[in-house]
Amino acid sequence: MDDFDLLLALGAFALVASITPGPNNLMLMASAANFGLRRSLPHILGVALGFVAMIVLVGLGAMRAFEAWPGLRVALTWVGTAYLVWLAWKIARAAPPAPDAAPGRPMTFWQAAAFQWVNPKGWTMSLAALTLYAPGQEIAGVLLVAAAFAAVSLPATGLWTVLGTRIRRVLTRPERLRLFNRTMAVLLLGSLVPVFLH
Repeated sequence: MDDFDLLLALGAFALVASITPGPNNLMLMASAANFGLRRSLPHILGVALGFVAMIVLVGLGAMRAFEAWPGLRVALTWVGTAYLVWLAWKIARAAPPAPDAAPGRPMTFWQAAAFQWVNPKGWTMSLAALTLYAPGQEIAGVLLVAAAFAAVSLPATGLWTVLGTRIRRVLTRPERLRLFNRTMAVLLLGSLVPVFLH
């Protein structure tokens, strides 16, 4: 495989991994539907930059820890799963705000960046990308994988967030917003299925 084919394959992998439904994209769509695009921008940036940072750190060291202690990955998957179940519960129970209530808060930049470390799909994607496209974990290969995800992450997550803002226009009635949040919670739980099948 020459360099161009490798870059094309890596770009396609990063795009598919970033744009398919998963915890990040579903939570961004729910955030935009509940809080709007502007208030969800820190969440978008936290996902994009947090995941790129995770790829670099995993590629430069954490993969070796997983090779040395295989149980570490299993433990991390269960911690991430428990956290996602809790998030799904919070989303499902989110009630439409009362007219006189203080507005809720979307995820902050740092919360979204930290979430990448407990996101089972994020771990699966980063480990697969690094194994396929930077198998020797050389710095140049790891940075290339990170750059590919950096290039596609913002447009991919932005698309889901814009979709959430479009859905927001339909969610003007409290019962519709409740139904939407419960549907997002179920889809968030469903996004864990491929992790466990893998």
